[in-house]
Amino acid sequence: MKLLRIKITDPKGFRSLQTGFEYQFRTEWDLQEENGFAPFVCAGPNGSGKSNLLEALAAIFYHLECTYLDNRPNSFDYDEDINPDGFRGDRATPDGYEIEYVIPVKDGSELAYSGIGGNAHIKIVKNVEESPLWYLVNNVSEQKLVMTKTMARQLLPDYILGYSSGENEILSLPFFKMRFVQFDEYDQVLKQQLPYPGRPESRLVYLDSSFSQAILLCNLLFQDTDALTPFRDDVKIAELRGFRIIIQRSIEVEESQIPAFGSQDDNNRESIEEIVRHHPALSTIEDETQSKRYRVDLVQLLDGNNTSDKVIPRLMRCATCWYLDEANDTLYLDYWVNEFTRQAFRENFDFEVNRSPIALFQAFQVLLTLNLYSASDQLKSELYQSGSLYVNETVPILASDERIMRFKHFWLTKTDVSEPVLLKSLSDGEHQLLHALGLCLLFRNTQSLFLLDEPETHFNPDWRANFISRLSECFNGSEGQEMLITTHTPFLISDSKPEKVLVFNKSDGVVSVTNPEYKTLGASINKITMATFGKRETIGLRAETMLKMIRQRFEKGEDKERLIAEINRQLGDSVEKVLLIKTILDSMEEKG
Repeated sequence: MKLLRIKITDPKGFRSLQTGFEYQFRTEWDLQEENGFAPFVCAGPNGSGKSNLLEALAAIFYHLECTYLDNRPNSFDYDEDINPDGFRGDRATPDGYEIEYVIPVKDGSELAYSGIGGNAHIKIVKNVEESPLWYLVNNVSEQKLVMTKTMARQLLPDYILGYSSGENEILSLPFFKMRFVQFDEYDQVLKQQLPYPGRPESRLVYLDSSFSQAILLCNLLFQDTDALTPFRDDVKIAELRGFRIIIQRSIEVEESQIPAFGSQDDNNRESIEEIVRHHPALSTIEDETQSKRYRVDLVQLLDGNNTSDKVIPRLMRCATCWYLDEANDTLYLDYWVNEFTRQAFRENFDFEVNRSPIALFQAFQVLLTLNLYSASDQLKSELYQSGSLYVNETVPILASDERIMRFKHFWLTKTDVSEPVLLKSLSDGEHQLLHALGLCLLFRNTQSLFLLDEPETHFNPDWRANFISRLSECFNGSEGQEMLITTHTPFLISDSKPEKVLVFNKSDGVVSVTNPEYKTLGASINKITMATFGKRETIGLRAETMLKMIRQRFEKGEDKERLIAEINRQLGDSVEKVLLIKTILDSMEEKG
């Protein structure tokens, strides 16, 4: 999947991007010249709109996903006579946009049957208060497509993957909404006892810190030694030693929640007792006072006998040992990792995606999403229509023993440490590098859009300088993915060609994006700092102020040799220091 163009046509604009904002990533002809992996690097001052471009892309694909999902959120009320896609002006999604991209046509698609092969140039136009219009573009014309859910899913990217390293939540909002959509999807089929495939329907995935352990596990269990080279060289990870998965199968619910599990037909209403008796996920608890309480088995659709292909039996078949605490209805799965453990995971999770850890990740994704069970219907309804940048603050954070699924006792061996270490003992930078590279390894063989918001904030200078190369190693020659990275790091620009560097500027409320007018690939950090970030000094403000004060003393006639000695004594080497000393020495020669 490769982006060609995006335009915001919503009269209100989107975040800091004004109406009419447009950027041409490339043309189809440009694609012919591209070789290998190269992300778009978005640079510029704070507040210049870099993250808003990533959020706009996420929001557009969130809207398209919701349009064609079977289980749509409340913000997409369906009324074909008024609005075929039901879009009600979600404040976190532009109501007018245009987007163009190129994507391979999958075998067996309706487009393939009509004789169109290779890559499809897709153009989607969303006018205000109207449904998206899809076009297939060729050299001479645009063919309007009559979209079905099946065709739309074939022409959308495999995944839209978001990651933000810090507290900045600008990017996360569309993904958080989709995470709740995924929970509602499961909750609905659980209550109605409908078939469930064991994986989310949506392709939007926000890979925040709550998924770090899942990402790392999937890679360490599936990837070969060569693929894990960055983990070994930079973080010194040698082997995965062991880990535990804890699944709390059921939770207590209020009696007022029980009717939702029964028939919704007003002519066929059941009593509470009848609903509990007939629904396989419900049970009654009787305490000493004989008052009735109720429990719901949240993982009932994921559980089964030991030969089942459902998620939990597959995890149990991979475990070294397991134990069910019936008093708390909690399942403990322990894994002592060796080649037999890895083989068990491959046998139980490989059949859906050949030689890929994605099937295992999706199993973890479903279980981790169930940790949203405590969110009220009112909170979810407000979230679906929210335009807030502080969504995460409204989502309940459960104590570890209240979560449906969690990891524990995650032990690793490192080449620079004699004894095994817990994953939690790694530094912030180590966690961040494993996370960023791990998500690339996980989805490297997919036609996906990666949106990474400042993924290198905790890296040391060496890791920042190597980051583009490390990403390229992870993708290992695969060219199907598209990636946008926001950064304030000159190193990423120095490893990118000018056409892949997007320099953002915001003036009088208008965001503009240009490519650098100099050769960025191989340019020095000083050159990039001056040309792209407008920082002409190579030293910090405190040192710069000291030099200015010494210059003022020199201009007032203070002893020159003493000033030079003071400069050398107090300040390290820099261009600014050399220039000031040269100025002083030149004045001494002139007088001599």
